[in-house]
Amino acid sequence: MVKFIHKLIPPDQWKLPVTIVLAIFIGLSAYSVYLSKASSYFSDNPQTCVNCHVMVPQFATWNHSSHREVASCNDCHVPHNNKFAHYYFKAKDGLRHATIFTLRAEPQVIHIKEEGIKVVQQNCVRCHEHLLLTAQQQISNKDFHSERESRLCWECHRETPHGRVNSLSIVPDARVPLPESPVPEWIKELTEE
Repeated sequence: MVKFIHKLIPPDQWKLPVTIVLAIFIGLSAYSVYLSKASSYFSDNPQTCVNCHVMVPQFATWNHSSHREVASCNDCHVPHNNKFAHYYFKAKDGLRHATIFTLRAEPQVIHIKEEGIKVVQQNCVRCHEHLLLTAQQQISNKDFHSERESRLCWECHRETPHGRVNSLSIVPDARVPLPESPVPEWIKELTEE
């Protein structure tokens, strides 16, 4: 291990250029983390979901739904079976979203992925288990339990909580909290002159 680390140390004539390149790389990386508001993704604040602007219709429709008072985005879209699964899914999904947004490859119409469908379904059942038990008692159909597991909740509850939202054209004038500009004031002053 010591020999490996020793091989990473550049020769004397390369130490200054390597240090400068590393400093630039670390500085740009830190600035990228700042610009992307990376720390906000550790929270459950729904405003985080509009950091990249493409989730505006989803935020706007959730903000006008009954779920706004009791559930944030993460309550529905992230697993809650254990902390590791919660943060692993959040990181994996967030990195996918960040990559798509950075490459400007986001689709006009956003559709949930298969893995996300499973998570949302599990969270519907987790939060509404008491209602499902009451419904099962009221319905005499003995196959209710097996039917419930084979159908997705939003097959019947289509308007909950996002309505039939698919694109920005659904809510073109939605009022959402836009993220603050990450551009420092001194740069804004330079560009205004």
